[in-house]
Amino acid sequence: MRLIHKATVINEGQSFIGSVLIEKERISKIYTDNIPENILQRCHEIIDARGLYLIPGAIDDQVHFREPGLTHKGDIISESRAAVAGGVTSFMEMPNTNPQTVTINALQEKFELAAQKSIANYSFYLGATNDNIEELLKVDKKNVCGVKVFMGASTGNMLVNNERALQQIFAEVDLLIATHCEKEEIVRENVDIYKKQFGEDIPIQYHPLIRSEEACYRSSAQAAALADKYGSRLHVLHLSTAREMSLFSNSLIKDKKITSEVCVHHLWFTDEDYARLGTRIKWNPAVKNRSDRDALRAALKSGKLDVVATDHAPHLLSEKEGGCLKAASGGPLVQHSLQAMLELSQNGVFSKEFVVEKMCHAPAELFQVEERGYIREGYFADLVLVNPDKLYTVDKNNVLYKCGWSPFEGETFRHGIEKTFVNGSLVFDNGKIVESTLGKALTFAR
Repeated sequence: MRLIHKATVINEGQSFIGSVLIEKERISKIYTDNIPENILQRCHEIIDARGLYLIPGAIDDQVHFREPGLTHKGDIISESRAAVAGGVTSFMEMPNTNPQTVTINALQEKFELAAQKSIANYSFYLGATNDNIEELLKVDKKNVCGVKVFMGASTGNMLVNNERALQQIFAEVDLLIATHCEKEEIVRENVDIYKKQFGEDIPIQYHPLIRSEEACYRSSAQAAALADKYGSRLHVLHLSTAREMSLFSNSLIKDKKITSEVCVHHLWFTDEDYARLGTRIKWNPAVKNRSDRDALRAALKSGKLDVVATDHAPHLLSEKEGGCLKAASGGPLVQHSLQAMLELSQNGVFSKEFVVEKMCHAPAELFQVEERGYIREGYFADLVLVNPDKLYTVDKNNVLYKCGWSPFEGETFRHGIEKTFVNGSLVFDNGKIVESTLGKALTFAR
């Protein structure tokens, strides 16, 4: 048995001094007062956590770990190590790898890879195409997080642009449908406009004008309309504009058929940062203006936006060279997402209890993840100890991403990740990965 003793437990909207007893993979007891002597004697380790926050492990519902086929920039081993170093104990990974994860066989191969390599818990989306509805209908919804539909082309070639195919997916797939929403026709029209002005080398500050508010809104509205028509379970990923917020309600997650995600970079950066960071902050959808960012923060607080994730998408810096058309879209975030959100809480944007709600509890509720996302007796011991008084500066020496860089380089966060536990095992300890055990496949109460 292992005891985490006298931490400040942040869980289910409360903060209190408590101790958590771990037996094997699970939380066996939560103490808020004195611990029986016989329990103390039986513990093989007692961790003095006074002054530290104890929170559930974060669940990231959107990452790209690049395996198979794109492992020069990231793989399941490297990126899951980065995840646990950042307090993310479970991830859900996207299908635009090589080969693309658009068949049940390819999906199963990913699960087998993760079972051999991932230090964090995991699940994988099956990707939709214009013609793989039969594969989508075979998905085991107890063991697969969802189906991914690219309603705007991003990294890879999985654009579902056939209206009949989209209607069939929304009508027939009895599983969470996660969408990337940008209207491809509008993006192409905007590219043509700026090509006439700049040729092939469009400066990066025009990226949010190419992947515009209109492109995002029109596509998200189409997804919401399809979900309304067919009663689909829709989850819209990485919202980036104020206008899109009108499409969502602020009712409880359990009462929603249409839910939404916002990513850390859209809550942190604005278009003012392109001058400083250039293509390092080139994402699809694009980081937009300050009023959009502020609207996203407000929508998250109001409950219109349900979860916070990363869209972690590593590229080599050499692949990020060029302007709007040449530089790869995406960036590595999973190691620093929790710290960035806690920094926003330190700045008064959100409370620390709210950060835990949106990064730990809400993803578990939204995806119906079994026995994770909370500090509860009987739940898996996915836990993170955070030091609220430990300055941490991001630099190349402490970045664990295989691509070797972070858009947060030079940023000093006022919270450090001390320890991370996955299924009761210590996997990260004061700056070092502990190669002890591997994570497990997530299961879903559906």
